[in-house]
Formats: sequence, C-alpha cells, structure tokens
Amino acid sequence: MHSSLTPFLPRAAALGALLAAVLLAGCATEKAPRNASYDFGPATTAAAPAPASIDAVVVTDVTGSAAFDSERMYYRLNYADPLQSRVYSNSRWAATPLQLVTQRLKTRFGQSGAKVLTPTDASAGIKILRLEMDDFNHSFDSVAQSYGQVTLRASLFQQHKLVDQKIFSRKISATTADAAGGARALTAATDAIAADMVAWLASLPTAQVVPKQ
Repeated sequence: MHSSLTPFLPRAAALGALLAAVLLAGCATEKAPRNASYDFGPATTAAAPAPASIDAVVVTDVTGSAAFDSERMYYRLNYADPLQSRVYSNSRWAATPLQLVTQRLKTRFGQSGAKVLTPTDASAGIKILRLEMDDFNHSFDSVAQSYGQVTLRASLFQQHKLVDQKIFSRKISATTADAAGGARALTAATDAIAADMVAWLASLPTAQVVPKQ
C-alpha cells in the first residue's frame, strides 16, 4: 500500500503549490465589481494646492506612451515579475490616464489661483507648460501591500526658450489590494504632484530663461 501512494505524493505537492500561486495572484488582481469604471472623482478643495502667485500659463495635454493612452488599468506584481505589466480584467478607467491627469492638473492649477489657458487662447509671451508622463502604475510589493506611482516631466517655455524643467514623482500607498485601491492611490499621487507643480511654478522668477548652449 505504501508503494501505491508514493507516486501520488509529488503530484499532490505540485498541485498544492500551483493552487497557492493562483490564489496569491488572485488576491492582487481583481476584487472590484464586474465592469467597474474609475476616474479621479471630484476635485475637492480639501486636497487643493495652497493659493500661489502664478502668471497665466498655457497647459498642454499630457503626452506619454501608448499604454497611458488607453482606458485599461495596469498593475505590476513586483514580488513575482516586476518586468511584466498586467491588466485588470473587469476594471477600466473612464478616460485615458493622459486625459485624466491633464484635466486634474488644470483643475488644481485653477484652484490655486492660476489663470489656465489652452494653446488656442495663448498670446505672445505667455508661458507654456509641456507635460510628459513617465509612469502611471499600480504596483504590488506583496499580495497585501501596493502603491500607486505617478511620474511626470514638466518643461516650462516662454517665447520658445526653456525657462526650467523638472521631474515630479509621487508614490502613495493603496488602502486596498485591488483596482479601486489603485485608483484612489493614483488619484492622490496626481493631486500631490499638482501641489508640487504649483509650488514650483510660483518659485520661478518671471524673466528666468536658460541661455542657449
């Protein structure tokens, strides 16, 4: 009887390991209702940047890779394979991250007192803020611990000359290990970057221009 059970034991152990891996992955993938749609929610004044003295500025649409120009919600399991980007199967953004971040930044800038213009409204001499998205992702360090990270490159121009350039990055812990938690963390990270950008713009001298090399 002992000999008949021996071949079964390795197979049972392998099956158990596989099942554990599937359960771990499932904990970090999808807990939201089917076909859930997320945006950044209302831009409440509680999270608005502090009032600042900022000149009128043209804010162009945020640009970035094709992954950020899609309504898909991506996440990474850093503890399993940090090089693999995965997609939440039953959750999507209501608009692309590029669109969501563009609108949120314009709203937050306006709440700080800045006059936000579009490229078609601009007159000669108005500063132009160009924004590039380098990162927008929900990442898991373990099954239960995750964070949302947003990284933007901001370049400020005036009369076709570079005034200043800076990279802004914020990482906010997610309160839940699912798409909803990731959405909340990425919203908070974007709001934090907006406040950082307002402080940066307010700190720049009006006539400061980087000379040509």
